[in-house]
Amino acid sequence: MAIMAEARPDDHARCEERIGYEFKDKGLLKCALTHASGAENRLASNERLEFLGDAILGFIVCEMLYEMFPNLLEGDLTQIKSAVVSRQTCARISSSLGLGEFIIVGRGISTGSQFPSSLLSNTFESLVAAIYLDGGAESALEFVRVHLEPEIEIAHTGQGDLDYKSMLQQTVQREMGTTPTYIVLEEKGPDHSKQFLVAAQINHQAYTPAWGHNKKAAEQRAASNAIAELGDSTIQ
Repeated sequence: MAIMAEARPDDHARCEERIGYEFKDKGLLKCALTHASGAENRLASNERLEFLGDAILGFIVCEMLYEMFPNLLEGDLTQIKSAVVSRQTCARISSSLGLGEFIIVGRGISTGSQFPSSLLSNTFESLVAAIYLDGGAESALEFVRVHLEPEIEIAHTGQGDLDYKSMLQQTVQREMGTTPTYIVLEEKGPDHSKQFLVAAQINHQAYTPAWGHNKKAAEQRAASNAIAELGDSTIQ
């Protein structure tokens, strides 16, 4: 049997204060924080909660995007969603909440801030499911809204962690000896809320264009499209 790192008596209360939600069923919180290595058996770990939380998180974010951006097309909504529910984003939120202090693991796994991003991400998804089961859809929605709405805004403005323009430029300069340019194909909407359709162009070849609520965001998405079409395996 695994040698487990048990939670201290006040850990659950501190965790609840940290995440801004108090559980009626403390067992759900403990389960959400228990990695398989620290559980008596796999069914006592957070793996099942992670499975449910992934689906709940995706649904809530899709609904938020649908309501927040009535003028965005499916492709743009999908791109924002992918960034917002990514492992990197969920792990970053877990880290900012300090969840590493409360995660229960077995011997052989480093603790605290040194947890791998996959473990931190899975814990966040497990918490979403635990809150949903404990307090219902509204509680889960509020938890996700508080922590992911800022991430949605970042992804929407094209200021997220992935700088697709820089990635495309570096690859094109290295492989083709030239620099990509960006062309505005179409504009729509009133001056205070304009949308721009932009395409990346390399050696006079234009790639699939993308809409954005400003030119910078549209250029980022157009660069992402060009990267996908170029199929450069060196871009991560």
